[in-house]
This record gives sequence, structure tokens and C-alpha cells, in this order.
Amino acid sequence: MRWLLLLAFVVRGTLLAGTVADFSQALRENTFDRNECYRVRDITIVKEDLKIYLTDGHLIFSKPLAGRRIAAAFSADVDAGDAEVLLMTPNRAERTSLASYTGSPNLDEHFRAAMFIFTGADYDAILSQLPRNPANKKVTDVAAAMDEQWTPTLHSLSESFQTRVALDLLGGAAGHPGIFAGLFKNSRFGNFDVIFDPGAPEQIVAGRVMQRDNQSYFDTWTSFPDRTARHNPQPRPEEVTLSDYRIDATLNPDLSLDCTTRVKVKPLVDGQNAVSFQMTTEMRVTSVTVDGQPAELLQRDSLGQSSTRNDVLFLVFPAKPLRAGQEYEFEFKHSGKVIRDAGDHVYYVSARGNWYPAHNLQFAQYDLLFRYPLGLDLVAAGDVVEDRTEGDQRITRRRTSAPIRFAAFNLGHYQHVQLERSGYVIDVCANREVETALLPKPSQMLSVPLTTVSQRQAAIVAIPGQSAAPDPVAELQRVADDVASSLEFMVSKFGPPALPHITVSPIPGTFGQGFPGLIYISTLAYLKSPTPTGTASESQRLYFDELLQAHEVAHQWWGNRVTTLSYRDGWLMEALANISALLYIEKHKGTTSADLLLDNYRSQLLAKGPNGQVADSAGPVTFGPRLTSSVSPAAYRTIIYGKGVWVMQMLRRRMGDERFMALLASLVKQYDHRELTTDEFRKAAAAHLPAHSDDPKLETFIDQWVEGTGIPTLKLSYSVKGKAPQLRLVGTITQSDVEGDFSTLAPVEIEVARGQSITQWVRTGSDPATFTVPLKQAPLKVALDPHHAVLRRM
Repeated sequence: MRWLLLLAFVVRGTLLAGTVADFSQALRENTFDRNECYRVRDITIVKEDLKIYLTDGHLIFSKPLAGRRIAAAFSADVDAGDAEVLLMTPNRAERTSLASYTGSPNLDEHFRAAMFIFTGADYDAILSQLPRNPANKKVTDVAAAMDEQWTPTLHSLSESFQTRVALDLLGGAAGHPGIFAGLFKNSRFGNFDVIFDPGAPEQIVAGRVMQRDNQSYFDTWTSFPDRTARHNPQPRPEEVTLSDYRIDATLNPDLSLDCTTRVKVKPLVDGQNAVSFQMTTEMRVTSVTVDGQPAELLQRDSLGQSSTRNDVLFLVFPAKPLRAGQEYEFEFKHSGKVIRDAGDHVYYVSARGNWYPAHNLQFAQYDLLFRYPLGLDLVAAGDVVEDRTEGDQRITRRRTSAPIRFAAFNLGHYQHVQLERSGYVIDVCANREVETALLPKPSQMLSVPLTTVSQRQAAIVAIPGQSAAPDPVAELQRVADDVASSLEFMVSKFGPPALPHITVSPIPGTFGQGFPGLIYISTLAYLKSPTPTGTASESQRLYFDELLQAHEVAHQWWGNRVTTLSYRDGWLMEALANISALLYIEKHKGTTSADLLLDNYRSQLLAKGPNGQVADSAGPVTFGPRLTSSVSPAAYRTIIYGKGVWVMQMLRRRMGDERFMALLASLVKQYDHRELTTDEFRKAAAAHLPAHSDDPKLETFIDQWVEGTGIPTLKLSYSVKGKAPQLRLVGTITQSDVEGDFSTLAPVEIEVARGQSITQWVRTGSDPATFTVPLKQAPLKVALDPHHAVLRRM
């Protein structure tokens, strides 16, 4: 099951004889071919940077499937049997990542057994090597045992791989090298995986599935483009474009959802026989038509226990190959349960952005019609164009006024406050009750040991519960005012939001999400105290009262107007949303509140985990979802939000507020409905630096703070020499707690008179950095980084 976590899927080629159902069944029932079992020596498999050496052992191939053998199993069960896998990582970040998991910057592991899945010409490539060594020969004595031993593994992996194998064999272009995936087993790591996929944005991935606290993680040891892609990078072509979504959804009394989704699909590659779509595992497609003609469908039952994703890819095979440039209407019938009951009539949508079929995240127009029981209130993206009742159902239709990447909805027993700011409508909803988890607990009788020497018995004391349930409606107007205020601030800085009508709705938990036109915020943001005990820290209070709402409002621009290209760029959207929220809080609440939040993020980055390492060491912000691992399950949130906002804060201090705000506005304008990469962001930010800036291209800055890890300790010492008016302030900044090649800019603020200061920027390094500033009179105060310009240990 681990394989599905790693695969990027492409659509190519010509459909073979037989139905997709026949192919799927044959794949699930495939076994090893006892007539294709070999004693092998010195066989080499090379896939760009990946090299596999089968030194001595037995190799058996699977039976043909659609005319092609797709699997092989290797066992070093002979005297002096051995095999080795080698993988050289291309840069420091990947070497550091691999070393953190394996203890080595490059992968060099001997193994005793392996299973290979491939859809290219690997069978022929291996067979062509057999005549080179007379020891290579076909054998029969171990064939039956290998077949029996490895067939169950083949069935398991075939289930996980069926979508990709079907794409390559039924829809693959002739001559395409196909995927090659290896599941290796050795005494050091147990099972670990290496995949080479020439159609993926990063062709090589290595890692393994690990368990922690009854949850499965895929620990990505390393992931990178192969040698060819690095030397000749090419944009990844899209196979199809989607437009004009029309979704008719019926919410039944049992909260199950029945949907008909229609969408226009335009192929960009001629002769496609299959189109891939993603959707949550909580929904199931029952039928598909293309221009009214039934199409075949291939979808998995579930992801299995080892997956951490909640969506899967499925394939649609039209009756005829699709022609490039021609528009087709795909119609899906799908149903399932994506709505959860949190208790006390509080509901929420679990699959908020993937409850309908999609092909990647493309901008499209949406027309949404919902039928749902009377008594419920359902909100969604877009403007209401129809709202009526029919029997025991309420029918609401919404239409978006601009293209969006996904359409979300929510429901509950709501009370509303509607406001208008800067020409935009804000509809803020609150549940009339709170979820069960937030209801007051009854008084508890606890046994508390007494601490005096003379009394060693325990006292029975009553711990009173809360007297009344929290009332989210009581704070509805405050929440609405805060949302409207932050929206007004951001409109003034960035221009129009993704959609002109924005709805805010509650969701259980401690998080929020900003979808186009629909924002989810935690129920805790509606409460007078954000914790049941009322003992929230000031930073927690600021998070639920101010930051959460403003951050999700900011996503109307960052993520919904401007998007990103790959997982390595995703940090930008969260960092830009967080700095936008911080700028609003600073204006609305003052610098003290903003500084407190920055300090809290710094504390989280420096907090040590179970492995004794600080959170920042889990990886750079560009690792994105790779940061979530069995080693550091919470690292994604800490680094993406905390390190990301600090990166933006440091750039802001280098540029000054005026230049920084101009940068943000230019990004919205230049990348509206487009994808922004980390390198494009670097270039845009460099263009807004003051003249004659140190590191004018921001290459060192990005290398240290974005592509790398490390938070330095900086210490300032100084003395004032000479006599007025020819004084010299001579200072030194000493850096520690980072690698020797780490370097950053640190400001020293010199107050020369009341309200008058000089700022000296100093480049730090492994050696103490000295600087001299001429002064006419003795300074009133000298301070290192008094305004949060550098992420550093305090």
C-alpha cells in the first residue's frame, strides 16, 4: 500500500484488447512464471541516479499481463549471495535528509531480497544481460518455492499499483520507459522503497513506511529530479484541462451525499484512452459517461491502513480515444459519507476540497446545486442564484463569479451576521450549540495526596465543572467584525479577493482553512475563552481571537488567487498568509501582539522533540509534506507556519515596510491565477531590495533560511573609542549553534539621540564579524536586532 503514497500519474497511449475490468482482475490474480526463474550473477539495473546490482541469487519474473511482464522477485538464497542498491543524492538538503534517516548522505545498502514492479522494457533489459556470464541460467529447482513465497506480495503490490499499471499498459505511449519501483528488504532497515518514475516532477524517491502511535507514516528519506531532468529541466505538461463544473448534490437525512458531477474536459494530448481523477476515499464513483456514452472505470476500494492520504486516483476509459483540442463532457455519479456529526447538532465536512472528482487543482467555473433537509443551513462558495423549499427539502444553487480551484461547503444549525466592507459581502455563521468535546464536564471527585510529613493519607476533593455550556453565538458579532476588518485591510493592500462573497463557518478542532469564498475557522475562535478551562496563554488567545481568522482571510489571495507549482513551493502560501495576518494584527493590535506571536513561533521551532533535536532540524520549509514523519509528526505545522513567517519577517525588515508591501501587491498582480515557485519568489523579492543591498539576488538568504536548516545564537560586544566628535563604535557579532558555513545579516541599532538611530547591518559567519561605525557623540543605546529582523536563539 505504501506505493500509492509516492506515485505521480500520467496518461498516454492506446487501449489493448479486453475490458478494463478484465485487465484489473488479471492484474489482481497474476502470479510468478515458474518457467521464467533464473540463477543470476552480476546483473545491473540502472535508472539514472539509481543503480541496483544483483551480485548472486535467484530471480523470477511474473507471468505476462497485456503482453508484458510487470514484476520480478529476487532472493540472495545462495552461497555468498548478495545484492546492492546505490543512490547518490544531488544536493546538501537531500544528503542531510537521507543522513538523518539512514546515517549516510548517500544510499548504499546490501539486501537479501527485493520485489520489483515495472511497466517499461526492464524484462528485456535484464534478459539481454544473461549471456554475458555463463553462470546465468534458467533453473527449476527453486521456481515453485519462489512463486509460492512471492505471489502474495505480488498481489498486495498489484492492488496498490493497479491504477498506475493500467495507465502505462492500457494508456501508455509506445516506447515510454514506464515506472520502476523496488521494495527492498535487509537486516538494517527491514523494508524500504526506491521508486523511479520518469513521468513524475521528482523522478526518484526513497523511504519507508513506519508506525508511530498507531498511525502510519511514509518517511521520505530523499526525493529529487533525476540526472537528465536536473541538466535539462522541462515544464511538466498537463494532459487535460477542466472547466465548467456543474454539481448536483443531494444530502440525505442520514447525512450521506449523492452527487452528479458534470465537467468539461479538453485533452491536450491526442489519442488518450484514459484520464485520471482524484477524489476522497469516502466517496465512491458508480458510473461515468463521456458525451453521454458509458465509459469504463478503474478505482480502488480503499487506500489501506498504511496510507496517510485520504484521496485516491481513479481512471476513466472512454469508449473511443480522445482527440486533442476537442471538448468532452464527463458525467460522474458518486456517493458516500463526507459529513460528520460532532455532537449536539454540530456537523462538519471531512472531505472539504476533494468530495467530487478533480484532475489536479485547476481553475474552473462552478455551478453548485444542493438539496438538503429543512432545518439545516448549508453554505458554499459562490453567489446564491436560487434558494427555495420543495417538500421537506431546501434547494440552494450557487454560482461562482470567477474561476476557482476547488469548491467547498459546510452545514449546521447556524445563526448569521452579514456585513459589507469595501464592496464585498461577508456572511459569518455560528453554530447555535457547541460540539460535544466543548461541553462542560461535571464535577469530579479526585484523590489528591497531601504533601505534609505528618499527613500521608489522601484528601478527597471536589473539582467543580463549568456551570454553563459555551455560547458561540454570543461572540458572533465580534468574529464578524474581526473578519470584516481583516478583509478590508487586505483588500486595501492586495486588491480583490478570490470571490466577492465570502462566507465564514465554524469547524470543530483547533485549525482553520481558507477555501475560495468559504472560510472554516475553529469553534474555539467563537468562544470568549479559547480553552475549556479558561486558562489560555496570551499567545493562544491571540491565535484564536486574531491570527486564525486573519490568516484564513489572507488565503483568499495566497492559495486562491496566487497558487504554487509543487510541494516544494507550498510553504509560500502559508508563509504569505501568515505574514499578511501578522501585518494586520500589528496595525490592529500593535507591535507587542505581533512580536509575541513571532516569539511563540521561535519557541516552537527551538523546542526539542523525542529525538533530542530542535524542531527546525526536521528539514527546510521546501520539504513541505515530507516534514510530517514518524520521527517528527508535528514538524510540518511548526516549520511551514513558524519558519515560513519568520522568513517573510526577515525579508520585511531588510526591505522596509513600504518595499515589502509593494512586493506582496506585485506578486498578486503578476501571479494572479498562476503558479508561483520559490525561485520566482526569490527573484521578485530581490527586485524590491534597497539599492546596494548585501546579497542582492537573495541567493545566500534562500540557501540558508529556505533551502536549509539552522537557527543561530548571535552575541554582540562593542566598545566606543576616540573622542567626540570623532568617535568610533567598534563591535563584534559572534555566531554559534549552526554549521560553519551558515551566514546571515543581523542589524545593530545605535541610538545616537532621542528618536534618532543608525542601523548597521552586519554579515555573520563562522568567524566573529567585526564592524566600525563613526559617531559624533557617545550612543545612548546599542542593541542587536531589537525589532525581530533575524530568527535567532535568545
